[in-house]
Amino acid sequence: MIRNLRYSPRIALSYNDFAAVKPTGLPSLRTEQFTNEHLTNDYIQSLCKQRLYREALDAFDFIRKNTAFNIELSTYARLICACSALRSLEHGRKVHNHILTSNCQPDIILQNHILNLYGKCGSLKEARKFFDGMVQRNLVSWTSVIAGYSQNGKEVDAILLYLEMLQSGVLPDHFTFGSILKACSGLGNVGLGRQIHAQVIKSEFGSHLIAQNALIAMYSKFDKIADAWDVFFRIREKDLISWSSMIAGFSQLGYECESLHYFRGMVCQGTYVPNEYLFGSAFRSCSSLLKPEYGRQIHSLCLKFGFGGNNFAGCSLCDMYARCGFLGSARIVFRQIERPDLASWNAIIAGIASGSDANEALSQFARMRHLGLIPDDITFRSLLCSCTNPLSLYHGMQVHSYIIKLGFDFYVSVCNALLTMYAKCSNLHNAFSVFEEMRNTADSVSWNAVLTSCLLHKQPGEVLRLSKLMLGSEIKPDHITINNILGACAEIASLEMGNQIHCYTMKSGLILQAPVVNGLIDMYAKCGSLVSAQKLFDSVVNPDVVSWSSLIVGYALFGYGEAALNLFGMMRSSGFKPNEVTLLGVLTACSHVGLVEDGWRLYKTMEAEYGIVPTREHCSCMVDLLARAGLLYEAESLINEMACDPDIVVWKTLLAACKTRGNVDIGKRAAENILKIDPTNSSALVLLCNIHASSGNWADVSRLRSLMKEKGVKKVPGQSWIEVKDRIHVFFAEDSLHPQRENIYNMLDDLWLQMQDDGYVPSQ
Repeated sequence: MIRNLRYSPRIALSYNDFAAVKPTGLPSLRTEQFTNEHLTNDYIQSLCKQRLYREALDAFDFIRKNTAFNIELSTYARLICACSALRSLEHGRKVHNHILTSNCQPDIILQNHILNLYGKCGSLKEARKFFDGMVQRNLVSWTSVIAGYSQNGKEVDAILLYLEMLQSGVLPDHFTFGSILKACSGLGNVGLGRQIHAQVIKSEFGSHLIAQNALIAMYSKFDKIADAWDVFFRIREKDLISWSSMIAGFSQLGYECESLHYFRGMVCQGTYVPNEYLFGSAFRSCSSLLKPEYGRQIHSLCLKFGFGGNNFAGCSLCDMYARCGFLGSARIVFRQIERPDLASWNAIIAGIASGSDANEALSQFARMRHLGLIPDDITFRSLLCSCTNPLSLYHGMQVHSYIIKLGFDFYVSVCNALLTMYAKCSNLHNAFSVFEEMRNTADSVSWNAVLTSCLLHKQPGEVLRLSKLMLGSEIKPDHITINNILGACAEIASLEMGNQIHCYTMKSGLILQAPVVNGLIDMYAKCGSLVSAQKLFDSVVNPDVVSWSSLIVGYALFGYGEAALNLFGMMRSSGFKPNEVTLLGVLTACSHVGLVEDGWRLYKTMEAEYGIVPTREHCSCMVDLLARAGLLYEAESLINEMACDPDIVVWKTLLAACKTRGNVDIGKRAAENILKIDPTNSSALVLLCNIHASSGNWADVSRLRSLMKEKGVKKVPGQSWIEVKDRIHVFFAEDSLHPQRENIYNMLDDLWLQMQDDGYVPSQ
């Protein structure tokens, strides 16, 4: 992929490298060293030129306390620049106070350095106070304060000051444009950004790289990649920042192929050596594309240019390997990072968490804490993502305790991860507790997480209750919310509520989103309103495979097998490839219509023809198909030949068919297999009792009933519900808890008497 590279090594010395070559006498300062005022100023300036900023400030502090020398304006300027480089507000204030108490009169150059210091150190009040007190200001003065506001998240103040500068007659330069464009990016104000762009073009600095690069970064932040590319394309002599901004923009906005293409183009030019940020963007693109083969090539290049142990590049590389499933390579890369920071640890923990390995994720977390690094919200979200089943619930609760200890339970994103973790670990009670505690700060993700949890745990009533509370809050439902509500409506066959949601989607415009339309089709189909489902399906301009599948399954479930098969034929002729759900619906249709041969043919060829490996659900449909046709031995043989272990549903399907057909032998084997999986399964024992009873084997019936009493197995009571005046009433067999139970039983008695008067005789 990447060839013909011209490599020119560069030397980058750090502060520690310079510290190794200290001037003579620096370790222990003595008064006799500073006998000449001019030499003293030269000495401090020499330290600053060598970037030995701390040593220069130590020397200044020593002179300030032990001599009465006057410090020159140029030395003060150097010291202020040293404080800016170190971002040391404390030292900067000392130097500034010394300037104020001295007899010198700061010129505008020194004043601008002081302004720049306060801006870079984030002390915007001091910067503005100093700026307002300046008798004379120039463009650098205005730009320093604007940059301070822009860099510290005060974008509105930066723009207001910029307008004030224009009104005062001072024209901006490329540095001013760079700062104000950054402020526009932070505000997300596209219109204002375009106005500044127009000013850049009209000014004499329109072709300057600083302004052009700031425009690329701004348009990338606005998700206007075409505008960013247009600016990039017009730059005649691009520098490394131009390439980095464009490649990063492509990578962040989902144009990963373009990002890698331009990365390759820059490297092949050989003019610039890519830095760690460019490698980070390239690795991020490979990660999004799930192209580890590209990542390996760029990894080699990264090592060649000496960034193998770099924090930023190594973090992105580690994340890329983990996302692509190469966790071993991710671990190796992580170990090669010289001094892994929090972002690097987060990358490896997230990679391990993606494989649902809670033990190793927590082990890495413990190592990170042992090194003294303090976790952030990303760390905790990654740890919680590793807890995905009931076996890892204990680990998830440990993480929850630590989150509370460090005060991260006030982060909405962390609470959302806790919600999801408890839902995946089948602890709905704790999920509700987390949600109730964060209810006042909950966002749409929080509401969707708790609604999804309720739906997954078969609590449709809670979904509808919570959705009403959400509609009364400031949070607006999105397509995920609507699909959760529609799923609950389908679960309890609440057609009236489904109709109301349909109206809401039309009013809010959500009906235009494909997932919502498919959710409505599925809801109508599962509620038995096939006419409405078909009508909605016909109104879709470009139905996708989910639309077809929902309608096919709906027709199949309600016994319209021929209609489902006709739809399947139309779907194939339209060029759509069926998915697992489609084939499940078709097999169900074959079962209801009795098309044994067609069902067998589809089941045998689904992997070769459609690339879909039969699942337990498909096998269960085939068992039902064979059992309905009386082919019980073939059904049992199919179960025994399954590639995966058969579950309770498959055996129950066979057991129910054995009851219908009166086959005691196969029914007994099916029941035994169910009881191996779940020894207290009441439905298996009851069905087996019924099979023996229908065959007259009363001794076996008595034995099984005694066994049920001995094990304390009770039949799960039947449940039904009815929707009256926008309220769902749930009933169990022999229910005595409903608040209107007396009226209900009186009505049942009246109905029973009417049935007897009409000559009804119950079956024995």
